This record gives sequence, C-alpha cells and structure tokens, in this order.
Amino acid sequence: MAKIITLGEIMLRLSAPGSLRFIQSDRFDVVYGGGEANVAVSLARYGHDARFVTKVPAHEIGEAAIQALSRFGVDTRHIVRGGDRLGIYFLETGASMRPSKVIYDRANSAIAIADPGEFDWEAIFTGADWFHWSGITPALGKKAAELTKAACIAAKKHGVKVSCDLNYRKKLWTPAQAQAVMKDLMPYVDVCIGNEEDAELVLGFKPPHTDVTKARLDSDDYKAVFLEMKAAFGFQTIASTLRESYSASHNGWSAAMLSGDEFLVSKHYDIEPIVDRVGGGDAFSGGLIHGLLTKTPQAALEFAVAASALKHTIIGDFNLVDPKEVESLAGGDASGRVQR
Repeated sequence: MAKIITLGEIMLRLSAPGSLRFIQSDRFDVVYGGGEANVAVSLARYGHDARFVTKVPAHEIGEAAIQALSRFGVDTRHIVRGGDRLGIYFLETGASMRPSKVIYDRANSAIAIADPGEFDWEAIFTGADWFHWSGITPALGKKAAELTKAACIAAKKHGVKVSCDLNYRKKLWTPAQAQAVMKDLMPYVDVCIGNEEDAELVLGFKPPHTDVTKARLDSDDYKAVFLEMKAAFGFQTIASTLRESYSASHNGWSAAMLSGDEFLVSKHYDIEPIVDRVGGGDAFSGGLIHGLLTKTPQAALEFAVAASALKHTIIGDFNLVDPKEVESLAGGDASGRVQR
C-alpha cells in the first residue's frame, strides 16, 4: 500500500450528548478529530502507511490526541511537541429542521503558530506517494498558511502527488482572505476536492443552478465548473460531494468527478437518520485517495461516496469502517441487516 502524508490540526471535540442543546448540557462527550487527521485514520483503516503531521502541546491532552490517532494505526512519528494549547471545538448536534452548530476555541493553538523549520520535510516526504491537506489549515493564520506552502513545496520536490480538500470555514476567514491564500497554493495541487460552497467561496467558481439549501443539485453544473477549474489551475482530478439537505437528520448524498476529460457521477444514497455528519467530507477524501490509488476512476468515486455515507452513521470525527464494509455498500447492500 501507499505511504500517505496528511498535514493539519487535531482538536479536542466536546459534544453536547445526543441532541441536547449547549444550554441544556451539564457535561460533554470527548473525542478527538480534525480534517486531515480524519483522513489519516480512514487511510490507515484501508491498510495504507498513513502519517499525520502536526504540532501538539507537550502535555497530557496533547498526548491523548496522539494516542487517539495511534490506536487506529496512524503513524505519528512526525508530530512535533510544543506550544501552549490544543485547539478545541464544541459541537451541538441538530435534529430535523434544527441545524448542528460548531463553536471554535482554537486561536493560537500549537499548529496555528508552528514554524515550518520545526519539521523535517526531508524525512517526512522521502518515499511518500501522496500528500493531503485542506483549506482549514491555512485558514488558521499567516504562519499556518506559510507552513502549508512549505509542505506543498517539499512534496513537489519529492515528486509526491498532492490533494487538497478546499474545506471553507466561514468562522475562520472570509472568501476574500481564502481566495488570496488558496489560489496561490492551487498550482501545487493535482487532485482538488470540495463541494459547491467551497468552489465558490475559495476559488470563485459557482454552479449556477445548484442550491443545497433547497435540496436542488444539477450535475451538469458541476461538469461546467470542473472544466473551468481545470483550465484555471491544471488539476488532474476534481471531485465534489453533492449533498441534498432535506433536514439535519435527512440528507441525499452522492458525488461527481472529472478524471482527466471524463465526467463521472456516483450512485445516490438517502441517509436517514444521520447519526453524526461531522467528518463526512473527510471520509469522502480518504475514500477517494484510496480509490484513486487502487481502482478505476468510477470505482474510486463509488468507494469514496459509500465510505462517506457510512461515516454519517458513526459517532465521532473518525470514519471507523474497513474496506470490506465500504465495498459491500458500494456493491449495493444497504440493508443494514445484522451480520451473523
């Protein structure tokens, strides 16, 4: 299997139990997660040599975050210790027409203020096959953007394929800030992943007839936008999840991809009820990377969509599935029957 590097922030997630509101909660459920860390866990579960690069404080909470990754097979040897704090986010899970809410407490976290010189890029990328990052990391601040660019340069120096999940977060930066930073990083990217909001707010491309809030998606829109993105940045592959939000508990789920000049659309899943949608996009990224390394383009897309559909049934940030489970769903078994 492949050696895959991911770079980003792992955070402490504090969730109100069940569907309680923050103001109802007198305790929080604790898990760890974060975009690129979630991708690393997926890839480790699929049998790859998945290595996560970050910086965490040299105290027990930082160590707990590292152990959360190690227990699922992620290689943590390149994680740097230092800084004062681990980023935190609070999650209130929505239901029906009430949306989920996230509150960030991650300013000046260890990775946000890390210096590129703290990382041994030669050791990190020697022998690597793939490097994955997301738009969340450069959104953390100027130093994090510099760190991301340094990693991209090092990856390309070593001939490593680079994927990026655009992952726009409006609580971290504005569209103008995102475009100023992200457009400069796109020349390093071979595989671009996102959704309709990401493409518009991060890169300025909008599908004209698509409105996720009204559960209306037009795959032909995506083909036109993908071709524009390819012409602008030279991406080899572009993929987007297609989410139809009927409610917080019920989504339609599929994806589209431009592989070279071939436009592909996946099968559609109706997900109800949703147990935990956080990390669904990361599950798609992890599944797509695995698929592109091991399958035909259409099969890669189907694997990624099935993997991310399954993530909606699992509590926590990590997609704790194995390849056989994903292949079973991708192959048409969505019965949910007890396996005996």
